[in-house]
Amino acid sequence: MENYQVAEHFSLLGKLMDIHGENSFKAKFYAIASYNIDKLPEPLKEISADKIKTLPGIGDATGKKILELLQTGKMQLLDDLLEKTPPGVLEMLRVKGLGPKKISLIWKKMNIENIGELLYACHENRLMLYNGFGEKTQKNVLASIEFYQKQEGHYLYAQVAGMAEELKKLLSRIFATPVEICGSFVRQSETIDELEYVVPLEGKMIMAKLKSQPGFQLVTDNENSILFQSDVGIKVLLYPSSPKELHETVFYTTGTKEFNKAFRERFKKYDFGEGDDAALFKSLDIQYIPPALRENGEILEMAASFSIPKLIQPGDIRGIIHCHSNWSDGVGSIEELAMAAVKKGFEYLVLSDHSKAAFYANGLNEERVKAQHGLVDELNVKLFPFKIFKSIESDILNDGSLDYSNPVLSTFDLVIASVHSNLKMNEEKAMMRLMNAIENPYTTILGHMTGRLLLSRNGFPVNHKKIIDSCSANNVAIELNAHPRRLDMRWQWLSYALEKNVLISVDPDAHSAEEFDNVRYGVLAAQKGMVSKANNLSSFTLQNFEKFLKSRKASKGI
Repeated sequence: MENYQVAEHFSLLGKLMDIHGENSFKAKFYAIASYNIDKLPEPLKEISADKIKTLPGIGDATGKKILELLQTGKMQLLDDLLEKTPPGVLEMLRVKGLGPKKISLIWKKMNIENIGELLYACHENRLMLYNGFGEKTQKNVLASIEFYQKQEGHYLYAQVAGMAEELKKLLSRIFATPVEICGSFVRQSETIDELEYVVPLEGKMIMAKLKSQPGFQLVTDNENSILFQSDVGIKVLLYPSSPKELHETVFYTTGTKEFNKAFRERFKKYDFGEGDDAALFKSLDIQYIPPALRENGEILEMAASFSIPKLIQPGDIRGIIHCHSNWSDGVGSIEELAMAAVKKGFEYLVLSDHSKAAFYANGLNEERVKAQHGLVDELNVKLFPFKIFKSIESDILNDGSLDYSNPVLSTFDLVIASVHSNLKMNEEKAMMRLMNAIENPYTTILGHMTGRLLLSRNGFPVNHKKIIDSCSANNVAIELNAHPRRLDMRWQWLSYALEKNVLISVDPDAHSAEEFDNVRYGVLAAQKGMVSKANNLSSFTLQNFEKFLKSRKASKGI
């Protein structure tokens, strides 16, 4: 083991001791030892055991640990600390600007165990609620995490949306011919690892032109595709094509393998010609299949019977459901948020601050709920005909109950019920909590069903069919949380929910007026599940939304 490796072990030991709140003097001593070891002029493995213990800044106890490392490749004290440290907490040490003391607070006080959860907490302004984390610090942490994740090469759809168009323009200039976007981005996938383009040039010419361009490094190439690493972080996969076969190449590099196989098997003869996709489907006498739906062969049956519904569009969203103000962990007053919604053309705002169990998010106790409702009443007079609805994102507790009594719940126009705590559950526990919450007569919408965070947290296991069936039986809508890190419920289960006549609610989970725009990403996911505006609660007009709430309460006898 080289000196720098031994030094790294001691550096990590000191940091982990700080994270776990152990003896700060020892932690500092090990950090100093790491520095001294790294600066040694000769290799430790060539120094006698007796001499190692007498080296400046080392000492007997540290010397023994050095010998343990050199002889076994391990250090028991370090291994013990690593064993009780979640991998995600350990990974936080790789984020610039996050020291052990801050990581300890994030883990022990905020119950955050990985970088993805921390990033989401930054977006929800959670860090600012704790000493040592002001607005500037939170922004720095946010920027550092985003930079770190960029180097890892995994992206949310929202992160690459602008990048995809800019790269298309750049590649078109480089190749002096228009290029076409294809692949997972065009299918509106939740996460993107590569941006894919079809270039109407031979592979050799593509290679020659890109090799002379700064910002692109060749990774692999073969007869059908060329993979480059771009300086902006994401990989770029290019498909050569002749101009004549451009449309065909775009078609087959956009659909999944399963869709393409089913298409070829169903249509033995077809001519792409020089038209576009719409012309191709028309010539085959089937309904046009949007790229977002080209995931499997089943969609071809629907296209043959012209039964694909008109998909929801961003302009179909009539109200903002699920929005947090500065009464809990949002940015902006209720009036500021309402005015922003008016300016964007929405008809209503469903204010859904955190409930009292969410102490980490400055959740509202009963007194603050009453005060907020008084303010909403005043604003509704002032802002008429725009309307603010009194709602709450009520925590689903461990037994599946909501964290207010029924008399308090009855004061809200609607209730979004969500799990925010004790996420490490088996399916039995998760189902008990969710099913009990759904059966509560005051639960109007089930919020982010599995608690997942894309690229960082899978979410707890659930039986989707049973939950959807229960929502159907209890007249509870299911949220499609439009925050690009959630997109929960997954689009793969939307069709079953629609089959059971369950309303979907595309909600931005906004913590600022700017995050109203999250609905765009929720709509893209909803399209993949074939949601129409008629199936979506946030597409209801103000009048229809009020009718829905009134009829639902009447059916529940509340």
